[in-house]
Amino acid sequence: MQKVVAFGGGRGLSASLRALSTLEVDLTAVVTVADDGGSSGDIRATRPVLPPGDLRKALVATADPSRSEAAELFSHRFGGDDFLAGHPVGNIVLLSLLERHENPVEAVAAAGRIVGSRARVLPMSCTPLVIEADLAEGSGTRTITGQHDVAVADGQVRDVRLLPADAPACPETLEAVAEADWHVFGPGSWYTSVIPHLLLPSLREAIGASKARRIVVLNLSEEKETDGLTLAGHLDTLRRYAEGVRFHYVVSGDARTLADPHSLNSAAQSLEARLVAADLAADGVTHDVASLAAVLGKLLVEDGG
Repeated sequence: MQKVVAFGGGRGLSASLRALSTLEVDLTAVVTVADDGGSSGDIRATRPVLPPGDLRKALVATADPSRSEAAELFSHRFGGDDFLAGHPVGNIVLLSLLERHENPVEAVAAAGRIVGSRARVLPMSCTPLVIEADLAEGSGTRTITGQHDVAVADGQVRDVRLLPADAPACPETLEAVAEADWHVFGPGSWYTSVIPHLLLPSLREAIGASKARRIVVLNLSEEKETDGLTLAGHLDTLRRYAEGVRFHYVVSGDARTLADPHSLNSAAQSLEARLVAADLAADGVTHDVASLAAVLGKLLVEDGG
């Protein structure tokens, strides 16, 4: 059985995980730990733990269908206007497990057992991280700190980094990356969910040193943080932060790609990758799980099956 590691965070990673978990693969999710918005932000503001939100989403996305009640419970958000308002139950459960286990990897594994996760869900680092970005402003730049603020700020991102810059990746994550047959990046928020995996020196080096084949799955629509960035621009940006990392396939289901694949194909070739264009849109914004699974499954079988 082939070993697949999927990198990302939030809804984008959930899309790839829902697709990959339908295939006969040994699946691992490596999740960003820089979220500071919403419930995760409120928790981070008072407790020194990893932000639980993206980890919870990965667990729910890979939950065993027979445990749907537990997955639905993890996703339930408290209503009202008290201190629990807006917090998903799964975030509270993960918070309790993170406080009970010295190793965050063990805490997330315990949560995975509750929902019957069909993947191993790992944080990219066992240290809570902060995203910082320089955005274009006039003839200069301004610096924005925090994942949420970067994601909603006006202006094009010129540079992005993690704090602390020398934070180590979790040992278990490095091991999974080294042993994988395939690495899958995206879809997801480009600067705050996908690229952060290439900003940790130890993780980027492990990715580059691995013999795994690598797939990039592009987004179907623009987000605030990538306003004005073409699909080819997404790949150019990825290449800038992926020193020493070779990619093999770029998967795009955007209607613009199907109509005019030339510029994106050129950008894919600059990564030494082959463009795979397919109709993957469920509603113009969200990837259709079955269609994405079919494309990824075909690549896994044809190249290394």
